[in-house]
Parts: sequence; C-alpha cells; structure tokens
Amino acid sequence: MLFTGRRWIDAGRRVGIDTRLLKGLAPRPQDDDMDAGQRIHSRAAFISTELFPDLDEVGADLVVSDILTAGGGLAAERLGITWVELSPHPLYAPSKGLPPIGSGLAPGVGVRGRLRDTLMRKATGRSIAQGKAQRGVARRSVGLPSEDPGPAARLIATIPALEVPRPDWPSEAHIVGPLLWEPTTSTLEVPPGSDPIVMVAPSTAFTGAQGMLEATVEGLAGHGVRVVASMLDDPPADLPSWVRAGLGRQDDLLRQADAVVCGGGHGLLAKSLIHGVPVVAIPGGGDQWELANRAARQGSALIVRPPSADAIGDAVQRVLGDSTFERAAGEAAAGAGDVEDPVAVCRRVLGRSEIGYG
Repeated sequence: MLFTGRRWIDAGRRVGIDTRLLKGLAPRPQDDDMDAGQRIHSRAAFISTELFPDLDEVGADLVVSDILTAGGGLAAERLGITWVELSPHPLYAPSKGLPPIGSGLAPGVGVRGRLRDTLMRKATGRSIAQGKAQRGVARRSVGLPSEDPGPAARLIATIPALEVPRPDWPSEAHIVGPLLWEPTTSTLEVPPGSDPIVMVAPSTAFTGAQGMLEATVEGLAGHGVRVVASMLDDPPADLPSWVRAGLGRQDDLLRQADAVVCGGGHGLLAKSLIHGVPVVAIPGGGDQWELANRAARQGSALIVRPPSADAIGDAVQRVLGDSTFERAAGEAAAGAGDVEDPVAVCRRVLGRSEIGYG
C-alpha cells in the first residue's frame, strides 16, 4: 500500500498498487516563516498527525518511510509499528571519516587533509545539532520522547559505485540498489544514422542563459553525433535533423546511448551507470555536486562547471574519444548488482524467514 501525493495516485493504481492520498503535504502558512530545519521537522510532525488515522485503519505490519517524508516514520512510531527508512540516494549521514556531505570532496589525506575534514565537520556540526534539537521539539509536540531511536533499518537505494567507504558504516544500513521507475511507456526514436548517440536529460538545475538541451545542441553542432532528449516538458522548436526530443523511456534510450549529458541527479546518474554509459555532468543545486564528483572520482563522469555550449561540446567529445570513461562506467555496471534484497531486509526486521522476490 502506498501513501503519496495526489499527482502520483493514478500512476500507482495503474500498476496495481493500492495507492492512497498522503494528507498534510500542502504547505501551511506558518511554514514560510520558519527556517528550513524547523520547517522540515514541524511539517513531519503535522503529517504524522494527518496520516495517523489512515495508517491505524490499515493495520500495517511495517512502514517504509522516505527520508524526506519523515512524518511516515513518526506516525509508525506513534502507533507502535516497525518502520524502516528509505533513502533514494547514497547514505548522507555524517561520518567521522568523511568531509561533510555536499562538499564533493574526497576524504582528506595526510595531516592537513584530515585537519581540513575535522574543521569542516565542526562547522557543519552546529547545524546538525540544531536540526536534532528541532526534531526533538517536533517529536514532543506529538507525544513522543525527544530522543529519536531511529528506524529499524535503512534502505540505501543506490549502487555501490556511488557510495564511499566510511569507517563507521551503520549496521542497520543496507545498500539495496536504486529506485528505477519510468513515468511513461512511450519510446522515442533516435535520429537515423550511425554516428554516436548522446542522450540529454534536461535539468532545471541548469542556470545558464540557454537550457541544457539547447546548449548541448549548439556545442555539438558539426561534430558528427546524434542527440536525443527525453523530457517531460515540450521540446524546443526548430531542432536540427540530428536531434530528437520528447517524452520517452529513459531506459530504452540508455541501451542505445554512447554518452549522457545530465545535471548529475542521483536518478539518471544511477540509471546511466547501470547501463554502462559514461556521463557529462552539469551539476546544480542539492546533492548534484556531491554525486557528480563521486562519479568523476570513479572515472565514469566528467564535470562541466561553469557550463557553456563550448564547454559541454568539448566535454562530450572527450568522453566519446577516451575509452577510460566507458571502461569505468562498465565497472560501475558490473558491480551494480552487488546489493541486498530490500524485501529480505524487511523480513529480517520483522523476524520472518527470508524469502526473495522476483
């Protein structure tokens, strides 16, 4: 059973999932007056109250709560239901062996490197402590103790190539592979010919004067490639004959692509690497900078920053012309299956026998 926002209810029901409205998602007037941490935790408490009667009615044995929809976990805890947390990306919990998540930095080496990471962790530690205090206040507001016991398990929905080793990996965290879902059954034909295929996934994180697709097309004009862009929005008008754009399944296009241009968000980055396709990343906000740098250190991605048509075109030509990028993406694909079965993890949490799915 799935509780989610109104826009996804029909999509869930079309594939046979009992999908219901998750109440309390609409922003409240007071949310605009709070800082981000306070808003997240206060809204989680509110959502848990809105969800409480619906969750109580279904008699659930287990709740899987998205990390950004913390109200699901709070509601489960209030009802005494076992719950696990789902992270649709790598583990972003702080670590004593890593620089702060979001910096994009590799762990420091030597005395200076370790000192750098220590000072950076100290600087971000104040914000983390403030967030914990805000969460404690929110928990008390719905009758829970301020100390958060956390979930029974954490499902880390990524591939091993996008994770980083840490000396304090939580025992309850399990890498289970990424969440891959196609919002359409439509396919998009690639332009005819035999030139390399460059797939573009336009991102709202692109902040240049042009859109990502337009800049990529300009940068690759005359370079003997075919470009195909899978996008939810209407494509630009008057695209050249070697470009196709529209709504289409990304997995279908990735099976044909030689390179991908994207913002570096986890969804498409993981999809690309699972298919062994190297990436030109144009990271924007959120965790895109962190993820793009992880892929670059793994060898399967090249980062363009600041973006321009010429820089994007040069980066794509480099990725297509240097086989080391393709080999690294192939290595990421080869290790993508080295993950745990999330259903088996949940059954262990409930104390049941392990039964695989499939």
